[in-house]
Amino acid sequence: MNIDMIRAAATRIAGHARRTPILTSPFLDEIAGRRVFVKAECLQHTGSFKFRGGRSAVSALTDNALKTGVIAFSSGNHAQGVALAARDFGAPAVIIMPDDAPAIKIENTRALGAEVVLYNRETEDRDAIGAQLAQERNLTLIKPYDQPQVIAGQGTTGLEIAEEMNALGVTKADVMVCCGGGGLTSGIALALAADAPGLRVRPAEPEEFDDVTRSLASGRIESNTRRSGSLCDAIVTQQPGDLTFPIMQKHCGPGVVVSEDECMRAVGLAFDRLRIVVEPGGAAALAAALFHADTFEGDAVIAVATGGNVDADIFAQALETLA
Repeated sequence: MNIDMIRAAATRIAGHARRTPILTSPFLDEIAGRRVFVKAECLQHTGSFKFRGGRSAVSALTDNALKTGVIAFSSGNHAQGVALAARDFGAPAVIIMPDDAPAIKIENTRALGAEVVLYNRETEDRDAIGAQLAQERNLTLIKPYDQPQVIAGQGTTGLEIAEEMNALGVTKADVMVCCGGGGLTSGIALALAADAPGLRVRPAEPEEFDDVTRSLASGRIESNTRRSGSLCDAIVTQQPGDLTFPIMQKHCGPGVVVSEDECMRAVGLAFDRLRIVVEPGGAAALAAALFHADTFEGDAVIAVATGGNVDADIFAQALETLA
């Protein structure tokens, strides 16, 4: 992985992925005790940054690979990103999804033309299911985070952050990123190391699924004992990726662990003050910026709102935290 791959991905996805805005609110600044800048990737196509990686990976395939099709596994956001990218290229797509994924993510993935295969993440191995289907149908696997072209696509978010913060005169700040396997976190970290070295990436994770935070602290890959059961489903993974972890080790600061309640409050505040819809897992970075002020230095913090694919009942619960 290197910055040239990220720049090449930016060229390939230009005109297809949205350049998402940086949003601010004086009310959020007051809560955090510093300026808060929110990179609204929830406004990306398919409601998540994952379209960047999906488009990057699919656009790098050969014509033969596109003809036979692609396969991916995801709780929903990577699923939709790959499904849309495959549809744009006329490629068949098979998406393996956990049966407890939010209904809206399953429905949207099917609506984008993908074949959805559901599995139980507590009792079934998605890697084994994917390997079997890929072999039987000659499909190309696009991993959700531990794949070079996926990381490169996610890293284009960092290129935009560097440009936008430079234009705003912010040259030194922590950049909080909602972190699962580390594809977005490592991609942004590589981009900022090249274009804005004063901006330091830090992962944000939910309690009991803080494998990246623990891995960075110990210096080795740590795993979670649980695989499911969090409202922050979008960033629930078993452990960091083999490709992503060394990048995060080199370029990231310590992680911040947030509670589900803090994520739900951040969802409510993002809607109330920024007028954007964010899912709990996509609000972890904002939760860290707002409610863990003692972990930051300086007068500014940047939070990436990574996804907005939230079921209506969960969103309604989040709004109730504003009462």
